[in-house]
Formats: sequence, C-alpha cells, structure tokens
Amino acid sequence: MRPTLTFVVAAARNGVIGAKGRTPWRLPSDLKRFRELTLGKPVLMGRRTFDSIGRILPGRETVALSRDPSFRPAGVHLARTEEEALGCAESLAAAMGVDEAAIIGGAEIFAAFLPLADVIHLTEVALTVDGDAVFPALDPRDWRETERIAPTRAAGDEADFAFVRLERTRGGKAQRAVAGEEA
Repeated sequence: MRPTLTFVVAAARNGVIGAKGRTPWRLPSDLKRFRELTLGKPVLMGRRTFDSIGRILPGRETVALSRDPSFRPAGVHLARTEEEALGCAESLAAAMGVDEAAIIGGAEIFAAFLPLADVIHLTEVALTVDGDAVFPALDPRDWRETERIAPTRAAGDEADFAFVRLERTRGGKAQRAVAGEEA
C-alpha cells in the first residue's frame, strides 16, 4: 500500500509562499508544527527549497528533485524526475515504517504533485505579501476542510494564522501512475 502524500505548506492570503528564496514572515509556531508533522518521515522538496533551508533536516530523510547534474549535496536522496522523486519517497516511507511522505515545496513541486496529494496541512497566514513563489489554486470540489485550529500568537510570531487540514474528496486517495503503471 502506498503512503499518504501530504503537503506541508504555509501561505499568505494571496497564496504567496516565498519571496526571493525566503519565507516572507516569521512564525516560530508554524516551524514547530512543521517539525511535528514531518519528523520521522521522508520529505520531498525541490532544489531551491533545499538551498533555502541550507541543510538536511534532522530526523527526516530528504528527497530533493533537481535536473541540475551539479547539484549533489551529501546525505540527500537525489531525483531527476517527478517519478523518481515519488518512487524514492515511497520507498523511504516503507523503509522507515511510516505511512506518509511529506512534500514541502516549493511552488513548482507543489504544482507538479498536487494531482497526487491526499492531504494538505496548510498554515493560513493572515498577511498579504509580495512574493515570487505562489501555492497553486485548489479546486474546492477536490478538497474538504477537516480541521481548523487558530492558535494565539506565540512570542516571535509576526502574524495571526490558522492551521488547516484539507483532505482530498474525489475518489479518496489520489490516483497516480508511476512508470506507466496504475498505483
């Protein structure tokens, strides 16, 4: 059985998730939640997201998708295609004994894997900001909100926010084909 593909993302009201390789807000509460949601699981990201983080995240296996042959950071599972990245994340989840793989960005990765996602953990950031990375629009017919938590701002949080869980509605788990075969 394939693992659940989960997006973990924070987005401003206007869908912005990044600006010039950085997050355009500071939310320590969201970083804590991100850690809780991804710890012990494989995380799949693009090269630019890996570069913005600048390191392997402790307690997780990192799959980085890049077509740049010179991109070879130590300790990272490299993938050159979406299919290879997905297969690697699924194999790592099985090897780690977990039933979930987390996709953590950036915008191009979210857009490429959106048709395959099962769950979205979205932090809605109560800001409208300029940026060059935008989360893809969601078809409301495909997603239903199953949880919403609006915590009080903690020390260092620069904006109000809500933690929202969305689950795919059409057909349960997303259907996917890998290497030309139905999953």
